[in-house]
Amino acid sequence: MTGHWVLHVDLDQFIAAVEVLRNPALAGRPVIVGGRGDPTERGVVSTASYEAREHGVGSGMPLRVAARKIPDAVFLPVDADAYNEVSDTVMDTLRGLGVVVEVLGWDEAFLGADTDDPESVARTVQRAVFDATGLHCSVGIGDNKLRAKIATGFGKPRGMFRLTRDNWFAVMGERGTDALWGIGSRTAKKLDALGIRTVRELAAASEQDLAARFGPKTGPWLVGLGRGVGGTTVTAEPWVARSHGREVTFQQDVDDWAQVAEHARRLAARVTDDIRAEQRPGVRVEVKIRYAPFTTHTTARALPDPTLDPQVVADAAVALLDRFDHSRRVRLLGVRVVMTDPVKD
Repeated sequence: MTGHWVLHVDLDQFIAAVEVLRNPALAGRPVIVGGRGDPTERGVVSTASYEAREHGVGSGMPLRVAARKIPDAVFLPVDADAYNEVSDTVMDTLRGLGVVVEVLGWDEAFLGADTDDPESVARTVQRAVFDATGLHCSVGIGDNKLRAKIATGFGKPRGMFRLTRDNWFAVMGERGTDALWGIGSRTAKKLDALGIRTVRELAAASEQDLAARFGPKTGPWLVGLGRGVGGTTVTAEPWVARSHGREVTFQQDVDDWAQVAEHARRLAARVTDDIRAEQRPGVRVEVKIRYAPFTTHTTARALPDPTLDPQVVADAAVALLDRFDHSRRVRLLGVRVVMTDPVKD
């Protein structure tokens, strides 16, 4: 009997794999991509090859820390144009397989397939992607998006895994709540404080109790995650950005907040150019500060009216700086603007 399946396709170590394709001599070596590729500068790891991950290097880690872990690693700058080109080839290849493709980013997509043999579809996907690009991918098979996404992790690298209602608790029940897509370390700690440590315990939790702790929508949603509840609709509609942001990492900590304010205005001007290009006015401004050595805080405010005025956006960003601790040195500054929803034809 034919059923509807959701497949999650995730390219293995995508950015590092693209760099190895461009330079086969890098195969088998610890490759770290991030910033301008200079570990003496400030920046973070965008991706690390499996060989680098074996030494504890992961995405988001400061490049200097990565260099201390693996002094002889190959450090490379981010080349977004190259990754975009390969990603486009992958997604076009997937669209040619007669399935619905919902792109999630450079290196991953959901597929919707009506079949009685999803593993066969997964194998077809892996062969097609490799033939088109030379890249390997892992495929998660699920009866909804949540389970398919989580299943991919069990299939890595180069494999596949099926996770459904039938084996959900057998596979996930005793795992920590942070094993769920959508729950990070901070939420997991809050759940732990309530005595909820495993997926099974979360599934059995009271929706009312969690609604009181996390909010009327988030609380029940968390319980649903514990039970493996997720959407099943895969759509081919193009992904539309909800916001645009710009940030700068200072090579030397900044303790002059007049300079921080000036940088905030520059970033706000660039972000306003981005939203103007889409003709979608901004409705909310967010500012991110990373203090030295590596503590990050974010704050935001709604704009009085939707706007494309760079002065209004900049003034709002600078005003938000008053909420931060001006006695601390700043390592990174970011400005993000949330836009109005796109107008549909």
